[in-house]
Amino acid sequence: MNHDIRDGELALINRYTRHPLAEKEVYAFSVVLCDNEIDRDFERFSDEALDTLAKLFEGVTGISDHEPKSANQTARIFSCKTESLPDRLTFDGRPYKRLTARAYLPVSDASQDMILALESGMKKEVSVGCAVKKRICSVCGKDIALCPHTKGRTYDNQLCFVTLDEPVDAYEWSFVAVPAQRSAGVTKHFLPKGVPSMNLEQKLFSGEEQAFSAEEVRQLAEQFRSLRQKAADGDYYRCSLLKELDMLAAVALPELPDSTLQKMTDSLSVSQLDELVKVFRAKAADVLPPVPQLCREDKKSVSANSLYQNI
Repeated sequence: MNHDIRDGELALINRYTRHPLAEKEVYAFSVVLCDNEIDRDFERFSDEALDTLAKLFEGVTGISDHEPKSANQTARIFSCKTESLPDRLTFDGRPYKRLTARAYLPVSDASQDMILALESGMKKEVSVGCAVKKRICSVCGKDIALCPHTKGRTYDNQLCFVTLDEPVDAYEWSFVAVPAQRSAGVTKHFLPKGVPSMNLEQKLFSGEEQAFSAEEVRQLAEQFRSLRQKAADGDYYRCSLLKELDMLAAVALPELPDSTLQKMTDSLSVSQLDELVKVFRAKAADVLPPVPQLCREDKKSVSANSLYQNI
């Protein structure tokens, strides 16, 4: 058997073993993990992301079909680097760059089937599992979760795809049947033809059970915090409008009961309340008494924080 151990590699392998292994005890092989080409899910890694992943993937275990079980472990990466192919360009005209790794597994009776699968080419395609900080839209340059564009669609003859940038973790790589990337793979399986990939918003409101990556969870949390702050600001502004409206109504329509005014305003939106306040301001402009703006005593004021205490 050709163990394919190159000069100096045994020392690199033994960094991850409990005791030094001899060359005949290990089998090494090369694998392309990912590249900067636009994949089947209309995503690509930036060149800088590949450089970062080269460091993150050293020592990472390979598994099968993204099933994180100890029994599913197949091999471990002992060296990783990026390389350019001068004669090849990506779909969008960039110099092609890929992330290649050297991995090993122990030679034993249990590993013979795996070695045979690698030697015969039956085990070849891989997909990587990683987390990134940025997912940039190719059309507008914004975060794809926060922009109006959809991956795979064309806008003014420009294909929308996502650039994955600033990796923060590389947690596994897997042998799969069909990777998302044509030359290797990314974090999820390729969706069959006719089943479009979904962006974060589509997944969230699909009405079906969905799996979210760590990066998608981070984006959802960020959007939730932003929406919660906007809701709190809106609640504060609504209360201020009601306070002013109480005072203006007392001057412009003193015969109008508080209970009637409350029923009128409870169903109004903030914009409608704002319009109503403008009308009452005009009617009470000349007779508005210099009194502090206070809420009606019979109207309950709901603090913004109380809306979220159970979230």
